[in-house]
Amino acid sequence: MTEQTSQKWVRGMKSPNPRGRPKGIIDKRQRINQSLVSAGDEIAQIVVNRALEGDMQAAALILARISAPLKARADMVRFELDGQRPLGEQAQQIMDAVSKGDIDPETGKGLIACVQTISGIHAVAELEQRLIRLEEAQK
Repeated sequence: MTEQTSQKWVRGMKSPNPRGRPKGIIDKRQRINQSLVSAGDEIAQIVVNRALEGDMQAAALILARISAPLKARADMVRFELDGQRPLGEQAQQIMDAVSKGDIDPETGKGLIACVQTISGIHAVAELEQRLIRLEEAQK
């Protein structure tokens, strides 16, 4: 072995195999994938049979693949939110509704995130208008 090949390879180092991997060589992942693909139907049938025999893990695996997972949905909420007030005050109105128990904290968090997003949109729009005015003033 040469000195270079006995060392651990690091980025930027001359390759110990300059011609690269020979064509047609199948690596470990490809071999595993090929065997799974060729045995896929048999494996699926075994899992189905086990589920039908009462194996709850097999049943859970099958159900997870054939039906979408349930997602939590918040209930509709109603509370006073004055959309004409500044965004900071709207966020405070949301916090007040959370503290009174009118809305749950998770819904409050989502609503404040919406207010924050709207705030960012307003900021970008304001900067855009300022830039337009500056460009027009320079003409």
